[in-house]
Amino acid sequence: MLKAPDNRRSQAFTGIGLMIIGVFSLCINDAFAKTLTAGYAPVQILFMRNLIALPIAVAVAWRMGGRDALRTYKPTAHLVRGAIWVGAATLFFTGLSYLGLAEATVLIFAAPVFITALSALVLKEPVGWRRWAAVLIGFAGVLIVVRPGSSTFQAASLFPVATAFLYAALMISARWVDPRESVWTLMLYLTGAGALLSALAMPFVWTPVRMEDLWLFAGIALFGTVGITMMTQAFRFAPAAVVAPFDYTALIWATLMGWIFWNEIPDFLTYAGAAVIIASGVYIVWRESRAEPDRQ
Repeated sequence: MLKAPDNRRSQAFTGIGLMIIGVFSLCINDAFAKTLTAGYAPVQILFMRNLIALPIAVAVAWRMGGRDALRTYKPTAHLVRGAIWVGAATLFFTGLSYLGLAEATVLIFAAPVFITALSALVLKEPVGWRRWAAVLIGFAGVLIVVRPGSSTFQAASLFPVATAFLYAALMISARWVDPRESVWTLMLYLTGAGALLSALAMPFVWTPVRMEDLWLFAGIALFGTVGITMMTQAFRFAPAAVVAPFDYTALIWATLMGWIFWNEIPDFLTYAGAAVIIASGVYIVWRESRAEPDRQ
């Protein structure tokens, strides 16, 4: 009986470690994608990423869930989610072509804020004044980073903001999937739907892939898949309130990679806005993990 707390602590550390590895992998994925935007359309980068990642996703789904993980009961729901995913990733890759890696990453942090707002407005879930206050504070953080109306405003910063909104919609849309389907099925069909839908744009945007860029495309497929898988596993080992805040370590990796590869150094207001957005997101996660619906 005395070993139970140690076991929970061990699982918590495992979950945190998996989350950090997953976030780091996704930051590498984003850095590769930013490099590729110099020569390819964002939707082509997404197509190549999903095409290469699809066999990996099939193998992971088969290994983790067996034959049942390859079956879906609501293919239409996966197509809709795939369309949202294509829109979100294309917008983010477009933003990366204009913005610094850290700045774009900061604005993605607004996703939990949008998720809470959509939960109330779309799913009609009870959201009390505390979480609504956190949502408004999170939006204030976004405004600090974007700075609309100022001389430093970049319209391109709206791309990652829109990405955060669509990412939130993607999370909410998981409710449409049949509950009998596992997280591995969701990962597999999201990748497959993304490959299928992005392929529709290829006749209009295709640029022949240079041999020297193949490793970058393989890299975004590998690190993107590893990142999502590790983050998914993190939530299986520990509660969301424990592991979710470590998603924000992405700012450390994004800042470091942006400085090393592109000599990008975010200004003070970017970090100030990031602090506000992160504080809002952490509070929302913490509140959802402990409060009863009527006290939220």
